[in-house]
Amino acid sequence: MDSRRLVVVRHAKSAWPDGVPDPERPLNARGRRDAPAAGRCIRDRVGHLDAVLCSTATRTRQTWRLIAAELDGPPTAVFDDRVYAASVDTLLAVVRGLPDDVGSALLLGHNPGVAELVAVLTGAELEMKTSALAVVGYDGSWADTAPGAAVLVDHATPRGS
Repeated sequence: MDSRRLVVVRHAKSAWPDGVPDPERPLNARGRRDAPAAGRCIRDRVGHLDAVLCSTATRTRQTWRLIAAELDGPPTAVFDDRVYAASVDTLLAVVRGLPDDVGSALLLGHNPGVAELVAVLTGAELEMKTSALAVVGYDGSWADTAPGAAVLVDHATPRGS
């Protein structure tokens, strides 16, 4: 049985500019500081990533660019409309679609979905603040990912200076 890691990340802090639709909201100054700190945390505590699934929202795309800049050889992200404002069932479907040659994957999305995904997979009720990450360990095929089948390996809310 293959051991897998799923790094679940909530986007960094975003701005709320007047007249800008939610999917187009950018990161604010704090988000631009915190996202690289999340990248360093992933580099130091997780290591290599084989795949990245990211919401199509502006703030998640910006978060990924800042995280990726801190990683050694980051994979090319797949931007998936399904991850934006997704329910836990939709996020589970996205994870189940990962190919089995992927050992470690990062899912970058939004609350409440990301916090609910971690809770459903591990039973751990975590506060997933902006830039928070949860590392989930799982044995088996991605296609068989199921509620309660994973363990919480690590959790952090990195902050930049």
